[in-house]
Formats: sequence, structure tokens, C-alpha cells
Amino acid sequence: MSRLPRKLVVASHNQGKAREIGALLAPLGVEVVSASALGLAEPEETEDSFRGNAVLKAEAAAGACGLAALADDSGLAVPALGGAPGIYSARWAGPARDFGLAMRKVWEALPPGADRRARFVCVLALKRPGAAVETFEGEVWGELVWPPRGDRGFGYDPMFVPEGRTQTFGEMDPDEKHAMSHRARAFAKMIAALG
Repeated sequence: MSRLPRKLVVASHNQGKAREIGALLAPLGVEVVSASALGLAEPEETEDSFRGNAVLKAEAAAGACGLAALADDSGLAVPALGGAPGIYSARWAGPARDFGLAMRKVWEALPPGADRRARFVCVLALKRPGAAVETFEGEVWGELVWPPRGDRGFGYDPMFVPEGRTQTFGEMDPDEKHAMSHRARAFAKMIAALG
């Protein structure tokens, strides 16, 4: 018997992320509604880890609407930058969420000749009514490129080439990205545990 809820709220106001999560859940017959569509407030991310922020967002959304809530905290971590932008990935884009600016900041922060390896990290937190929060983590390693390439995906996708590939996430067909991304890997763990 599946422990996946039949309906849940995606605890995100990022439309790209909400669309991607909806696409990953659609084949499982899970009905998805975004936190922004329900008019839920976006909690301040005050934790110091992807897991902590995902749990905070899932608990806030579930508590506000009474539905099961799935939150995602994810970002780009660059070892040559001490793991930055990390949990601050969205903040590097500024109040206007300008990821062109954020990508430029990352590239310009890299010291000359620095290792360009990076990883995308995703932690999913699922809060079901009456149950403890469950978390699932996925990551994908790759290399940063400049200039950014492609207009698909969102966030830092146009500057990230996953290991073993030549296209950035921004150039890939969405189905190809969904099959291998950090978010897809976290989803695979969640489905294995709950499916």
C-alpha cells in the first residue's frame, strides 16, 4: 500500500520548482497544488542546512492548510567557493530573482584557474498530517561553464553540465533532466521509501 498522499501542497513560491515537482509527481497520480496558489505565506528560511530549511517549509505549509506538504530546499554548492552559494542560492539572485546576475556572481567569484566542479543538492521534506517529517536527499555533480547555455530549466541550470554529459541542464530536454537531476534522485529515494 502506497504511503504517498493522493493530494499535497508543494511548499514553494518558486514557479519553476513547483512545475518540476508537479511533473515528477504526475505519473504517480498525486494531485499537486502550490503554496502560492493557496495564498500561503512563505516562511523565512532561518536554518543552516538544506534539510533544516526543507523541514521548516514543509511544517509551515502543512500547518497552514491541513494537507500533506512537500518542500524542497535545493541549491548549487561549489567546493572552490567553500560550498557557496549553497543554502543561499536563491538569495544570490537578489530580490528580483535574477539568476543571470546570480550565475555571473558565481562565475566572477571563482579564483583564476579554480576547480569548476560543482554539485546541485536537493532535500525533500514530506510532512503528512499526524506523522513525523520524512526527508530524502539527492545530488548530482558536474562542472560550471561560461557563458551560460540554454533557456530551459531555471536557476543555475544554464551554467551546469552534469557529469558524463555535454549539454547544460538549461539545454536539456526537460524529460532528460528529470531523469537524472538532484531533484529526481531525491524523488527516487522518496518513492522507494513510500511508493
